[in-house]
Amino acid sequence: MLVGVPASNADQPLVAATPDTVTKLKKLGFDVCVQRGAGQTAQFPDSLFEDAGATLVDDRGAWGADIVLTLDAPTSEQIAAMQSGATLISRLAPARHPELLDELARANITALAMDTVPRISRAQAMDVLSSQANVAGYRAVVEAAHQFGRLFTGQVTAAGKMPPARIYVIGAGVAGLAAIATANSMGAEVYATDVRPEVGEQVESMGATFVPIPVGRQESSDGYAKEMDADQARAAEILYAEQAACSDIVITTANIPGRAAPRLLSADAIDAMRPGSVIVDMAAANGGNCELTSPGEIVRTEGGVTIIGLTDLAGRLPAQSSQLYGQNIVNLLRLATPDKDGQLTLDMDDEIIRSITVTHEGDVMWPPPPVNVSAAPAPAPTPREDPAAVAARAADESRKEASHKRNRVIGIVVAIALAALLILTSPLMVSSHYIVLALAVVVGFYVITNVTHSLHTPLMSVTNAISGIILVGALLQIGSSNVLVTIISFAAILVASINIFGGFTVTHRMLAMFKKD
Repeated sequence: MLVGVPASNADQPLVAATPDTVTKLKKLGFDVCVQRGAGQTAQFPDSLFEDAGATLVDDRGAWGADIVLTLDAPTSEQIAAMQSGATLISRLAPARHPELLDELARANITALAMDTVPRISRAQAMDVLSSQANVAGYRAVVEAAHQFGRLFTGQVTAAGKMPPARIYVIGAGVAGLAAIATANSMGAEVYATDVRPEVGEQVESMGATFVPIPVGRQESSDGYAKEMDADQARAAEILYAEQAACSDIVITTANIPGRAAPRLLSADAIDAMRPGSVIVDMAAANGGNCELTSPGEIVRTEGGVTIIGLTDLAGRLPAQSSQLYGQNIVNLLRLATPDKDGQLTLDMDDEIIRSITVTHEGDVMWPPPPVNVSAAPAPAPTPREDPAAVAARAADESRKEASHKRNRVIGIVVAIALAALLILTSPLMVSSHYIVLALAVVVGFYVITNVTHSLHTPLMSVTNAISGIILVGALLQIGSSNVLVTIISFAAILVASINIFGGFTVTHRMLAMFKKD
């Protein structure tokens, strides 16, 4: 089958295939034709496509192919230039353009919407929304830095101290995480909030500080966040306003395909920001997350806050964005060409194929059946135990606990009796030493128990010195005429020797772990 790559519209700098992806399409068995000049704005001249094995054609040749790859929805004239039964692979926004689906169905065009790939693990390699959001998140920070006009990283110089920029990112999806990583690498202090509290670890792994919403919510079954109730929305709105007021740059990323972007920052919240602050509204194309956003423009409020409402952030890095988009398509065609024979096979039993097929054989296939993206298995029902067995087990545990308490009391009483007997049978001049011994036991207990586990090995070396003192004292008393003192001295020599030699052995083995072979 022939794959055609027409040039994009004048306002679209990306191209749906690159020389690299053309080579990969050829390996899948497809013939590829590219309209002359299609990759010029993305820095891919025609000669590179020819070297990759593509044929250069005019616009009618590209639109007349068996499979047509584009970035955005075609016009009526372009649909008319396609042959009946052809396949269109593009970003179509089917939820917002039902009239386009009717037109494609009437023209007997099979349309695959790349922007409706389900959010499941198996489809990640085909998710154009994620791949473009990743680039857009990076570019959002670059645009913010340009408008901010100050350093991101803090510096201490002979002329004075400059604090780092404080950046607040709302939304920790693909775009948000890309923005966090970029801002952090530039030396800024980054804070981030997401309605899903479970992404806090991802935010912190990027070097940012996670600021949770007081009332969090979970992910929905389609991979996007659920709608907030009134209390949750109010709590989030207050948090966004508070964080924005103390931030230099705010980047908003709340954008759900097919729906209007939620409002996160009101006009009052924007007015409360410091003069010179910058907002990058990455949802400007869908109405914007900020009340004062003007889609496609950069505006400055009366309070001196710059709001960037650019809708082509990924398009400002056309070479990388085109490569990622083209690779997403290659991954899709690899799934739909299992035999690598250049023949497209659309298996409607495959949840990915079915989810992105919006028209097929003259029928409108949108919306698709819902796909549950949750990977968590349903919890197995807990079997109910026999009440008699539960009562018997509880009674047995109660008896064991009572026995342990009784044995502990008996042990304490015996220890006290032995200590009293030892004191009473010892010479009067030795009694003062027992006081020192008791204090040493108490102090030693609290010192040892309060030392962190990571220091137990170094502590063992310290206790070797203490054991050495005990050993010397026991050796001096081993020849006493008092049999009891001789017995205690022997026991002290034995225990101290074990502690010394064992401690040094363990310490030596631990230190050997840090030596090179």
